[in-house]
Amino acid sequence: MEAATLFLKILLDLQEEGWFRGFLDALDHAGYSGLYEAIESWDFQKIEKLEEYRLLLKRLQPEFKSRIIPTDILPDLSECLINQECEEITQICSTKGMMAGAEKLVECLLRSDKENWPKTLKFALEKERNQFSELWIIEKGIKDVETEDLEEKMETSDIQIFYQEDPECQNLSENSCLPSEVSDTDLYSPFKTRSYQLELAVPAKKGKNTIICAPTGCGKTFVALLICEHHLKKFPQGQKGKVVFFANQIPVYEQQKSVFSEYFERLGYRVTGISGATAENVPVKQIVENNDIIVLTPQILVNNLKNGTIPSLSIFTLMIFDECHNTSKQHPYNMIMFNYLDQKLGGSSGPLPQVIGLTASVGVGDAKDTGEALDYICKLCASLDASVIATVQDNLEELEQVVYKPQKFFRKVESRVSDKFKCIIAQLMRETESLAKRICKDFENLSKIQNREFGTQKYEQWIVTVQKACMVLQMPDKEEESRICKALFLYTSHLRKYNDALIISEDARMKDALQYLKDFFSNVRAARFDETEQDLTQRFEEKLQELESVSRDPSNENPKLEDLCFILQEEYHLNPETITILFVKTRALVDALKNWIEGNSKLSFLKPGILTGRSKTNQNTGMTLPAQKCILDSFKAHGDHNILIATSVADEGIDIAQCNLVILYEYVGNVIKMIQTRGRGRARGSKCFLLTSSAAVIEKENINMYKEKMMNDSILCLQKWDEAVFKEKILHIQIDEKFIRDSQEKTKPVPDKENKKLLCRKCKAFACYTADIRVIEESHYTVLGDAFKACFVSRPHPKPIQFSNFYKRAKIFCARQDCSHDWGIHVKYKTFEIPVIKIESFVVEDIATGVQTLYSKWKDFHFEKIPFDAAEMSK
Repeated sequence: MEAATLFLKILLDLQEEGWFRGFLDALDHAGYSGLYEAIESWDFQKIEKLEEYRLLLKRLQPEFKSRIIPTDILPDLSECLINQECEEITQICSTKGMMAGAEKLVECLLRSDKENWPKTLKFALEKERNQFSELWIIEKGIKDVETEDLEEKMETSDIQIFYQEDPECQNLSENSCLPSEVSDTDLYSPFKTRSYQLELAVPAKKGKNTIICAPTGCGKTFVALLICEHHLKKFPQGQKGKVVFFANQIPVYEQQKSVFSEYFERLGYRVTGISGATAENVPVKQIVENNDIIVLTPQILVNNLKNGTIPSLSIFTLMIFDECHNTSKQHPYNMIMFNYLDQKLGGSSGPLPQVIGLTASVGVGDAKDTGEALDYICKLCASLDASVIATVQDNLEELEQVVYKPQKFFRKVESRVSDKFKCIIAQLMRETESLAKRICKDFENLSKIQNREFGTQKYEQWIVTVQKACMVLQMPDKEEESRICKALFLYTSHLRKYNDALIISEDARMKDALQYLKDFFSNVRAARFDETEQDLTQRFEEKLQELESVSRDPSNENPKLEDLCFILQEEYHLNPETITILFVKTRALVDALKNWIEGNSKLSFLKPGILTGRSKTNQNTGMTLPAQKCILDSFKAHGDHNILIATSVADEGIDIAQCNLVILYEYVGNVIKMIQTRGRGRARGSKCFLLTSSAAVIEKENINMYKEKMMNDSILCLQKWDEAVFKEKILHIQIDEKFIRDSQEKTKPVPDKENKKLLCRKCKAFACYTADIRVIEESHYTVLGDAFKACFVSRPHPKPIQFSNFYKRAKIFCARQDCSHDWGIHVKYKTFEIPVIKIESFVVEDIATGVQTLYSKWKDFHFEKIPFDAAEMSK
């Protein structure tokens, strides 16, 4: 539209004779015949009349997407569209699916300038006997159609669709096509409710607080929609319900907000959502008050209950917790339920909302027998104040036709017989440790962790502990302290990178591990490059040629990758339409395996995509939300990718396309994680492989399988209890837990008003005093005065961005020669150009005692926090 605006502006400035006729001819030639005729005759009534049909189509868009097969009606509609649009719609249908194609068709029709497109659409629908034609009213425009009439039409003309395999797809061994895809977000109107879904919803519809425990892929979200709709409709005239749906992760939040909006807005309910990304810019109280259904990330409600913006949970009549097994310890779900239980047990007069929990597995914690498992599940029920655990019992056969439990296979593979790469890196690590010991004799004893082997998580834990201890080393000579602490910072940082590389080499190729190190040393050279770093880089470069030679040697191939290659070749040979999720432990391994697949001629049939978390790690910044959404949409459409390499972000909550092959590559967790990951393979004939070189990993998964049986037995046992007895048990647990919680409740820490120093965590250079720190909007920390400006240097930010009232412009670093430690960012806040610092970049030193302390979060540092004052800043 901006391009069209600019085009018109330039067009109107043209001085050449004949430009107007040239413009009209171009419109006609491009296929914009309606616009051509309107401008030619200077009569826009026909085009303006189309606006009411556009409004109608916009309102009906959710139904249109659900019911229309675009390829069936496109031949009849082609005259209403331009050729390029027809080609795009056809392409989208084949790559992303019919719903995506229908969405594109709507977009093109809304833009169409052909006066006959509404009637042509009606003709095409009736020709195909499509029931959407009953909703497409062209005899009278949208202005003349009563809302009630339209909604009645939408309800009475619902298509009743049962999920079933296409006949030619019945036997996967005989035919390569996958069964029709069904996922949580697909299983809502106009699909017919299944009997097992109605069964799951029964206790909640009766008003009972319920935990719904059912497999991934069975449509728990649709069950929540049914419960929610029943709940909102039960209120008498003059009263209204208010529902809040909680989702842990931003991708899940986005997904569920879309589902609830699509389902309920057509019924006349107001639906909205608030997440951490939007909360700062919206009036939370008004949004909650003015909407019927609010989708939230839970911390939003925790914060607003704490600051009093939302006075109590009585404002809601129904709370739904997605992935409710997380309701424990200090999780935001539990913080919300602490508030609920305090209100319940404190005898508050305000009504409490009904509580619904959704999960694929309630888990059993550390339980070793059914008795302990019962106690664990009862505690979860107490936390959610649930009196019922709803599972499918009467309609198991129907459930098993929809969600298939994949066959599980364990593949124990051998590690490399010899590992020259590890020997070379281990030697470099020993040399680096020796250098550290020379300047700090107690280096090895700074952590109590024992039996640390290079290339293990244990070593990672040890070196992190040692690095923190090195940061607070103190000496009488402050210059000497700075020199030694900076050197130790560098030695420990290099040791962590070497250890990371060994972990990558263990599970992927040596060349991937070597590339990881080469990228690290490249970044080292690009930054400030002091004598210590020069020495460490030289030691690595002396071994580089040998490492290159070892990593290229075919005899050093990883046996795990050979086995993984065999599994993939075999499964795609049996079924070329196979869709795979490959779970791995780390982001570095995601990248390494993607590179391996793309460089392996034997796996040329694979089109890998990756899915990782959004949070920042010491290695990278993770995937952005749009990138996550893009990869998931592509994977669901079976378009650009037929294998998704993912970290744990994919095992819970996010709606992922139906797969028939799940591979756990050295990937094992607790029983909940096992059930979640296995549930990603839910097509008929699905398989789940655990591939590992460790007998302990297989043993852990066997224990998980035993715990799953223990969990199911315990749930069955609880379901046989008398409900009154169960409620009494729950109440006792709640009273006991509240007593413990109240007795352990810490008094609010008194801020320490003594002035303290902030020192650079890397080189111990003085940065500022706490007295000069000011707090902006309760969460951002800046430093007043010109003295601090001399302590840092700025460099343009690689990703400048606007967030809330801040414009992030630059990164700031320690100005001390040969340090350049990252201190934070430089921003424009309203009219002020200010630094914003992060506490994890500094050591806090008590001026009186000289004691140094590390903090990872500002909230843990209890100094006197003075709010930012624009007037003070102006002075």
